[in-house]
Amino acid sequence: MIDEVIKVFKQLDNKDIRILTGIEIGMKDSEWVPVENVMKYTRMTYDNLSFKLKKLAKLNLLSFTNIPYEGYQIYFEGYDALALHTFVQRKTISAIGNEIGVGKESVVLEAIKESELGIGDPEGVVIKFHREGRTSFTQVKRNRGHIGDREHMSWIYAARLAAKREADVMNKLYPEVSVPRLVDHNRHALVMDIAQGSLLYKTKLADPQWFLDEILRQLKLAYAKGFIHADMSEYNTFVHEGGVQIIDWPQYVEPSHPHADELLERDISNILSFFKRKYDLEAELESSVAYVKSQ
Repeated sequence: MIDEVIKVFKQLDNKDIRILTGIEIGMKDSEWVPVENVMKYTRMTYDNLSFKLKKLAKLNLLSFTNIPYEGYQIYFEGYDALALHTFVQRKTISAIGNEIGVGKESVVLEAIKESELGIGDPEGVVIKFHREGRTSFTQVKRNRGHIGDREHMSWIYAARLAAKREADVMNKLYPEVSVPRLVDHNRHALVMDIAQGSLLYKTKLADPQWFLDEILRQLKLAYAKGFIHADMSEYNTFVHEGGVQIIDWPQYVEPSHPHADELLERDISNILSFFKRKYDLEAELESSVAYVKSQ
């Protein structure tokens, strides 16, 4: 669990980080990284490395096997530690707060980022750790375009690709489309501004028609830039007095995707169904789709 990672993070030294990094690199090609490969990367003797590996295993940051050879792999917790280490080194974050969101494919934490050059107050941010592939790589492969035709891919590497994909699209959408600003990205983790307002499904809107129109307008702006969210719902839409923000973009598709029209219709249908169900607000699917696609 992520809270356990935070507890043990301060116990890690540079050699621990280097060992975890060596195993991470090896897992791109092997499910279990041979101990000989870890020795080559870390330039440590077997005895010294073995002592460190036992420590990391006890901290639940990696696991090992002796069949058919001595090999190691890192857990997501070990991957979390590597991303946190990088963010701290870059001074992207200076403190970590509470877990504020958890799902099958991500964990979100509060964090603090010090102001540039130490001038001004620290700012609040969130860290999103991707978890794609943790429960079912087959399911991820079926639903995520960035996996492609790869037959072997470690779960952590699938999460890394998902995070990079989301980071890329956020940078391309912001600021013209209302998404949180991306602050930093490393491995399977993103640091971003805190989304404004509250989640749509938790909020009682005084003017639901205005917010429905604004959500469709943001989808239109994203479509004009070449992106369809492909997982839109009231659970990844934030609303505030001045507008909306849309989060969770790693599953996006482009309009050239063979199922683009189907996915766009599903996105819009999900939003229209929510406003119909909660506010008895009628809107025609066909005309809403035509609006979003119009240039």
